Amino acid sequence: MAREISFAHELGGNQDLGTMIQRGVGARTAEITDYLLTNENRFLGAIIVAAWGGAPEYIPLEMEKNSEYGDVLAGVDRNFGVLTFDGTHQFFALDGQHRLKAIKDAVKRNPELGREDISVIVVPHFDDEAGRRRTRRLFTNINRNAVKTTAQENIALDEDDGFAILTRRLLDDHEFLGRKGVVQVFSKVGNEGELKLATRQVGVTGTAWTTIGVLYDLLTDLGFGLHESMNKTSQRATDDILDESYEVLAKRIDELLAACGNMRERYEAHAAPKDLRAPKGRDGDGHPFMRPAVQVQVVRAARHIIEQNLLDWPELLRRLSELDWKMTSAPFSAVWQETPDGSRKGKMIPAKDNNQALYELLLVHLAPASRAQIDRAIRTYRTVKNERYAVSADELARRLPLAE
Repeated sequence: MAREISFAHELGGNQDLGTMIQRGVGARTAEITDYLLTNENRFLGAIIVAAWGGAPEYIPLEMEKNSEYGDVLAGVDRNFGVLTFDGTHQFFALDGQHRLKAIKDAVKRNPELGREDISVIVVPHFDDEAGRRRTRRLFTNINRNAVKTTAQENIALDEDDGFAILTRRLLDDHEFLGRKGVVQVFSKVGNEGELKLATRQVGVTGTAWTTIGVLYDLLTDLGFGLHESMNKTSQRATDDILDESYEVLAKRIDELLAACGNMRERYEAHAAPKDLRAPKGRDGDGHPFMRPAVQVQVVRAARHIIEQNLLDWPELLRRLSELDWKMTSAPFSAVWQETPDGSRKGKMIPAKDNNQALYELLLVHLAPASRAQIDRAIRTYRTVKNERYAVSADELARRLPLAE
């Protein structure tokens, strides 16, 4: 196939808008090439190939009737046959041109791959206005109407992405995360097989600590220092590496839950965990680490601090434990808005700028690198909240390195 099938632009089909019949080949084939070269369980879906020119001949085939099998084989040979070409035809990839480019590049580096088989679907292409219109319509129908798997579905199904694999394993084996209701996996389960995976938000009345998509992100950010193969989403890490990574991540999750306001202990002590998130009539007293948006920024900041060698993991945990784990307290107030009526009610602010402000403030509360960084974080808070920050720059500066 690497030799026989071309791209539309090589056959003069993509020279201008009038003759263009598909989009160009982008620069996103390197990952597919690497997948073909390194993954022993590689698999690519069928490529749709357009046949241009030639004199194709279809020869129908019939299966020999055999009374021994009765009607079992009846109709199996319907529309079954052999398609032959006279050698004057040309093939080009109508859908799957990125896979084709990756195959061609992979075969150059490992010719043995040329012995492997891949399925193709052949459709006719006629090089006139009606033919180009038909081919363009087929291409757009395939690509516009194709339904890609969602990020949550990839986490639930992927067998190569190490963090997806370990997310599922934690949901099965971890003493806390595997408990029913702690991690929201589905938002809808129908009586006839309908399944809808949870979004990144826990409902207002929900009891979950987090969702499957957020847990995956937390594990990815907590995966600092793991074997490099854990970061290759198209090549499964070895079982030994997955086992080692599971132990590390499970331990870090446990330690983080303890450091972040005794999250697990308080969750298990509440008869209704939703009251831990937002106590009735006192929403602002709710636990910040019950909020996925806060979880993401805390772990994001933790990874940055560790990778920049600003603190080691035990000291980082100690400093996290010193924060006032209440939604109205700094730095969590960056993503919280109280109602102006003084009723002590409030709501989360989902804006991207507020989440960034929380991230910057977490950095300077835990491990500021410079006075300029502190001043910048406080300005960001003032910009997004239009109010004075509760902690002064001088107080935050006490944690600056001695050299500063």
